[in-house]
Amino acid sequence: MSQPQANEAEKNIEIWKVKKLIKRLEAARGNGTSMISLIIPPKDQVSRAAKMLAEEFGTASNIKSRVNRLSVLSAITSTQQRLKLYSKVPPNGLVVYCGEIITSEGKERKINIDFEPFKPINTSLYLCDNKFHTEALSELLESDQKFGFIIMDGNGALFGTLSGNTRDVVHKFSVDLPKKHGRGGQSALRFARLREEKRHNYVRKVAELAVQNFITNDKVNVAGLILAGSADFKNDLNQSDMFDQRLVNKVIKIVDVSYGGENGFNQAIELASETLSNVKFIQEKKLINKYFDEISQDTGKVCYGIEDTLKALEAGAAETLIVYENLEMTRWELKNSAGSQVLLHTNKTQELDRSNFMDKETGQEMEVVDQQPFLEWLAEKYRDFGATLEFVSDRSSEGNQFVRGFGGIGAIMRYKLNFEQLADLDDEDEFYDVSEAPAAVHTPPSGTPMPRPQQGDENPAAAATASAVKNEAETNGVAEMLAKTHLLTKNGKTPVINAGSLKAIVETNKPKVTSPLRTCATPGGSVTHASADADMDKISGLVGGIKT
Repeated sequence: MSQPQANEAEKNIEIWKVKKLIKRLEAARGNGTSMISLIIPPKDQVSRAAKMLAEEFGTASNIKSRVNRLSVLSAITSTQQRLKLYSKVPPNGLVVYCGEIITSEGKERKINIDFEPFKPINTSLYLCDNKFHTEALSELLESDQKFGFIIMDGNGALFGTLSGNTRDVVHKFSVDLPKKHGRGGQSALRFARLREEKRHNYVRKVAELAVQNFITNDKVNVAGLILAGSADFKNDLNQSDMFDQRLVNKVIKIVDVSYGGENGFNQAIELASETLSNVKFIQEKKLINKYFDEISQDTGKVCYGIEDTLKALEAGAAETLIVYENLEMTRWELKNSAGSQVLLHTNKTQELDRSNFMDKETGQEMEVVDQQPFLEWLAEKYRDFGATLEFVSDRSSEGNQFVRGFGGIGAIMRYKLNFEQLADLDDEDEFYDVSEAPAAVHTPPSGTPMPRPQQGDENPAAAATASAVKNEAETNGVAEMLAKTHLLTKNGKTPVINAGSLKAIVETNKPKVTSPLRTCATPGGSVTHASADADMDKISGLVGGIKT
């Protein structure tokens, strides 16, 4: 994935986090006026805000109601303590929310939130109320993508940009083109050629200026391009070979306007407003259509549902995670009577069924170690699995179909995985670290990325075993695939490997073993011989402890 795409994905995740935060803050309510909303814009001084809070503290001391006075003073003190963590205002400004909220059980709970928004917030705000004020944050979520406009007619051309509710005229120039006429007698054709030549030069100049204004460092600096005009010039430009191909790919709409210049610019913005609001919408549709195309072509490189998606993540097979932005699912870390960790993912309906939380052996309810929304965990951990994360809505027909038909979670994969094979091996799946003693067998919880090999491990038996696994993988044509997921390393060592994943990958991509497994040393120091029709369990055995 290119750097701009990665940055865009990161920004989308930040936007999703702010959306979730706004939703929670808007639902929070408190007693009296003890909930403080403080926003400090960039380039402002922390000392100014601290001085204002000190004055507010003195004013709040005169509140007659004792309960309200104490809660307001407590909130102001908490806000002052938060400000002390910052020596200066961050580049994008600072947002602080402090106060006591009433929970659904009717209890009071103190909440302190401070963060730097994902883009500059040019609003100064201080309010004490019975709710948090999130209007300024909501404005941040409005599309800030920059769009380019080229308005051209017979009198001249204008280049402008639109970002949010701000429009800028980047460049404009006028032109004097000869009109079409029938005079000239024998020279009429010569006049027509001169006219066509001047029109051609005009289109050439517009194309050259478009490159200067909308391409920076060999990259297009706008999210989309709108061509507008009152004649055929806009179409001539779009079809011209002189118009840079990078800009042609960014043209999202061509509109007819009645005027040129700035009046035409304003009219073009109005006519293209629906298209501009749907740019993110269109990107979502393209992503989900790509997912559906993989299904229709039966490539096997897609998965859906939380169980299969997590298995694909653990195997390093997931390339793009597609998740519904309002997926209501909770991730539970539980501990059973034996002291081992159990992971559980539930929706709101499943949470009400307490049998899901019972230990099968003892019949007692398991201890809750940790609980958090699944989407928050995914937003924090997706990088560990080498995947990209894309949030989608259900506003489009494709998005609605993805949410209703596929559970709102799925992934486009790098290669095929045999999920049935992984399900069969789920109970007996072992993780064996050949760099440790042969008895070191452990099972990390689901959702944990496979550890990388440690440098400096020199175990002859381990190296021999790793070499045998590598040879077998190369024989079956899956070495490159395994190397991509760090199942094999260049120095002949093998990291902690999921034997079931290896077996599923090999069997999916090459169902039959066609070459004999040569004599090799096992972790215990013994020698294993296998015939040409060796079962894949023996290959898995080399990795997860010999199971032949």
